[in-house]
Amino acid sequence: MTADVLFTVDAFAEPGLLPRLLQPFAKRDLTPDHMLARREGEMLRVELGLHAMPAEMVHLVAGNLGQVVGVMRVTETRREALRAAA
Repeated sequence: MTADVLFTVDAFAEPGLLPRLLQPFAKRDLTPDHMLARREGEMLRVELGLHAMPAEMVHLVAGNLGQVVGVMRVTETRREALRAAA
């Protein structure tokens, strides 16, 4: 089973943050389909989206993202939930 997932990460804008956020995907042989980073003052908001991500890995990756140094919050949104709300 797969899921379309959007991870949103709020973290302190620090050098090296973006490659650290990609590590949880790389170690599971996953490549995000899109990544968007926006600086908001001293914080950085990063969105990482994957289409057809193995469903059993969603919570594992979210947990690993939350352990990255500088990360304050991680939210995961399944794309089906976004379509239903629209």
